[in-house]
Amino acid sequence: MLALSRASSRPQRRRAVSVGSLLRVVLEHGPLPRSTMARLTGLSPASVTGHTAELLSLGLLTELPEATAANGMGRPFLPVDLDTSVGIVAGIHYAIPHATVALLDIRGRVLAERRIPHGDAGADHIIERSADTLARLLYEHPCGDRLLGIGIATGGWVDRDHGTIVEHPMLGWRQVPAGAVFARRFGVPALVDSHSRALVRAEQLFGHPRSRESVLAVFVGNVVDAAFALGGQVQHGPRFQAGSIAHLPVAGSAEPCSCGRSGCLQATVSERRLVETAYRAGLIAEPSIFELVDVAAAGDPDARELFRRRAEVVGRAIAPIADLLNPDLVLLVDPGLARLPDCLATLRAELARHSATVTDPERSVLMSSFMTAPLAMAGGAVMLDALYTDPFTVLAFAAAS
Repeated sequence: MLALSRASSRPQRRRAVSVGSLLRVVLEHGPLPRSTMARLTGLSPASVTGHTAELLSLGLLTELPEATAANGMGRPFLPVDLDTSVGIVAGIHYAIPHATVALLDIRGRVLAERRIPHGDAGADHIIERSADTLARLLYEHPCGDRLLGIGIATGGWVDRDHGTIVEHPMLGWRQVPAGAVFARRFGVPALVDSHSRALVRAEQLFGHPRSRESVLAVFVGNVVDAAFALGGQVQHGPRFQAGSIAHLPVAGSAEPCSCGRSGCLQATVSERRLVETAYRAGLIAEPSIFELVDVAAAGDPDARELFRRRAEVVGRAIAPIADLLNPDLVLLVDPGLARLPDCLATLRAELARHSATVTDPERSVLMSSFMTAPLAMAGGAVMLDALYTDPFTVLAFAAAS
């Protein structure tokens, strides 16, 4: 079983929606009395009591000691909060040079993380090595025997329903059944999605409150892609290809692209392109984006100029997308921008200059909340999204496996 099956009947779907909303309210506002949970979710007191009892029995919620209102008025109550001891999730991310394997708690906090270079290995060996690394992490971690599920994220074209990486041109992967491999080995649900879509859900669950209405996330790494959520719903597109911006044309760029054309956004601004330019110019001793960011952050003017020019191109490229979607927030996932505030200012200015709707970029164009560990969070958020959408299905799947 590659993906969690959807509730098949209308009552089951209503129940999943109600329970998920209850759990997310506790995540955001807890600890809470049941009366406040009812007010915030719009559920009846009876529904809140019943669903809370079920979540308590599953170990996702815990009752705290009896409390009273801050003003001392009213009857004492038993607040409930998330119980992070219920278990952990694993997050796997496949980038171009390496895989990231991580463990996270149900609040989205990264507990452990490892990075494994790909070298010249193919997809099968890369996935096997990352599974081996996950097994070691679970063995070493005190909560390793309480794995609730595995989230797998990457760039390219990802079919979430079938747990398949359909196509990742830069890795040379086609039709890779990553979800099935991890589910068979670890006996828990294993879900796969785009890293940009996963980071949007991470932001909505654990990050900036304004992202819960509408958000455009732009991922600028070796892969350049985007994701957007409107009305709180992440958009996937009919074939899970929403957010494909890699081949947007960039005026004035003649950089050859793997698609056979030239001047595409990804070919022009990707980390690979930036690192190659810096390495040829002698700015870095090794072709590493981490070294290049360090050199630029230390003040090297040529390295900083590379990031500044890239920020201009990205700002211009996403301006029409921001105008089309008009999101509350534009979120950026870019390690260079996270370390170079002047380049972030350049991108904001360029975006505002070419946009009719972005009038206050300092407020509406922000860095992702997870720049300390974006790849670990992307993988983990795939499973955490499922947990907070339909916790009973996730835990029932894990218990039955």
